[in-house]
Amino acid sequence: MNEPFDYIVVGSGSAGCVLANRLSADPATRVCLIEAGGSDQSLRVKVPAGILSLYGNPNYDYCYVGVPQPQLNGRRIPVNRGKALGGSTSINSMVYIRGSAADYDEWARLGCNGWSYDDVLPVFKRLERNLIGQDSHYHGSDGDLLVDNPRDPNELSRMFVAAGRAANLPENSDFNGESQFGLGVYNVTQDRGQRFSAFTAFVRPVINRPNLTILSECQVKSIVVADKRATGVRVLREGVETTLSAREVVLSAGAINSPQILLESGIGPAEELSRAGIAPAHDLPGIGKNLQDHVDGMITVRSSSTRGLGLSLANLPRILAAPYRYLARRKGMLTTNYVEAGGFARTRYAGEEPDIQFHFVPGYRSHRGRLVEYGHGYAIHTCVLRPKSVGEITLSRDGSRRAIHIDHRFFSDEQDARVLVEGIKIARSIFASSVFDPLRGAEILPGKDVRSDDEILAYLRAEALTVYHPVGTCKMGNDAMAVVDPRTLKVRGMEGLRVADASVMPRLISGNTNAPTMMIGQRAADMILG
Repeated sequence: MNEPFDYIVVGSGSAGCVLANRLSADPATRVCLIEAGGSDQSLRVKVPAGILSLYGNPNYDYCYVGVPQPQLNGRRIPVNRGKALGGSTSINSMVYIRGSAADYDEWARLGCNGWSYDDVLPVFKRLERNLIGQDSHYHGSDGDLLVDNPRDPNELSRMFVAAGRAANLPENSDFNGESQFGLGVYNVTQDRGQRFSAFTAFVRPVINRPNLTILSECQVKSIVVADKRATGVRVLREGVETTLSAREVVLSAGAINSPQILLESGIGPAEELSRAGIAPAHDLPGIGKNLQDHVDGMITVRSSSTRGLGLSLANLPRILAAPYRYLARRKGMLTTNYVEAGGFARTRYAGEEPDIQFHFVPGYRSHRGRLVEYGHGYAIHTCVLRPKSVGEITLSRDGSRRAIHIDHRFFSDEQDARVLVEGIKIARSIFASSVFDPLRGAEILPGKDVRSDDEILAYLRAEALTVYHPVGTCKMGNDAMAVVDPRTLKVRGMEGLRVADASVMPRLISGNTNAPTMMIGQRAADMILG
């Protein structure tokens, strides 16, 4: 590995895997894909229901925790990010959502020419192999990424969709089509009931290319910078530090790790770097700023009905049969991604586009924060799609090392709190439908006594979390805080260095971020090869 690579791609997540595939298609081009995590071959990764054993597991999750949030009672919010081949696509819920057309048109209005919906729709279609037969105007059938219906959604998920009529929410069979509005069972990135991660889709089929080097369990410490040019990366692998050289470095490490690596390399706000004990190599004030994420509140109901997922003696036969059903027919409870259904709605604050998203769970979500809780029930997560609160990522000197500080500043803009309060009320109106009468049980959180707007807000301050969609910390654009050029994704003022992942989004899209980040990876590959 002493010979320089043409490209080093840092991070094997949604964007990095696309880049590794496309850049290595030319056998004369030497590509190195670096991943800090290890193998993705565990059954807990492959079997969808295994996600409960991945969150908070340091073998697969960075297990970041944010700084205390003043508007959330000083709580520190977990920030789960994938650490394995496939990145966060190896631990996520496999939901395939692109966001709305308005999201990308807004990007274009913010100065990101070439990123409108008309520009990105062909890229989404090019990546997708739609197995459902959805409208070809919006969907592709020849791409690398499998998109399918869940193999065996729980009957409660269908009931949730039917209950939407009580809140004037129609059934929507394609959230990536003409409109997001309504409720439905989510499309998933699965292959016959098995997780289909970015690594599975884009790298495993080409893993034997002789010009593609994959380094797992390899941590990038910093970028090597000489005269405002990136010439390689310093890495730590098996306890040994070494330097890898390349003509170009592409950071695809995600909205947390990409800015962290840049800051550790002396690229970022000069004054902040100096305070953290880092010699500035390139003053770029926007790095680490513009952090956005979907803040989320939950309603959880305990029910005596065993029709949903759950851990109980009454459900023991189904639990014992689950491995056999999965192995024989890829059916049963092991196929669940837990957030099987959901959708999009408008609060009274919304314009034409939905401003909240639901993720429905056909099982009892613990009121104590546990991943598994004894008993049965159902739950709904509600998140703010277009948050106005903006945070940042910084580094600080912490004894003998530097610590990363993730500050979402949730509810720093009061409008986000008002939207989420309204979202909780709409979610309750869905659960109030007569469709749920056969399952009716006690609302454990927020609880039947939490009714007024002030009471709901107090509950959210005590319990709200995130649905793990951080973006924006190396945003593209043309203003003073822009980090990358939208035409090239090159870091401004630098040569040989690009960023291609969710961190370049100038605004958070209205939905799950996996598919949009793959689109960014494809656009970056086109820019490099074009």
